[in-house]
Amino acid sequence: MKKILRILVISLLLFSNVNAEERSNKLDKLFTQLKNTKDLPAAQIVEKKIWEIWLIHPSDDRRGFRLTELLLQGSRLMNMGELSKAYKLFTTIIATEPDWSEAWNKRATVLYLMNRYQSSLDDIKITLALEPRHFGALSGQALNYIELKQYEKAIQSYRAAQKIYPLLDSAKKMIPELQDLINDQAV
Repeated sequence: MKKILRILVISLLLFSNVNAEERSNKLDKLFTQLKNTKDLPAAQIVEKKIWEIWLIHPSDDRRGFRLTELLLQGSRLMNMGELSKAYKLFTTIIATEPDWSEAWNKRATVLYLMNRYQSSLDDIKITLALEPRHFGALSGQALNYIELKQYEKAIQSYRAAQKIYPLLDSAKKMIPELQDLINDQAV
């Protein structure tokens, strides 16, 4: 019996590692496509595929499915304006799975919506440590810097996002506007 259990555990671990490797390979390919795409609609399709992967917990087991479900619930709460409830739910997910970048990113979004900009930036820092290519977190970072009137830093965040996602629409629109704000302040 113990031998069967040991074989089952080893096979589950190998299966999880295969899934993690497959996920990583998919993301790598999508980020290469995103960087090389010259057409905005095509880039947006690739962006959507990346988000679909990020929004699903990396482990392909019951726990992973449950965490994905909780993230979706938290997103719904956030969209309904139930920010405090969403914050608590994302915090619970982070406590359970501190290595899931999207849980940190979602909580950073809620903190931004709660006008807690420095706390949002703190969560974005962790998001980017876990997933340095997270163009969504970099865009969120820029929004926080805008609220804090740190326009140069906002431009830096948008430029960092553009290195990953060259056709990122928000960066294309916001960088010139931020440059105008900086120029107006200098006068």
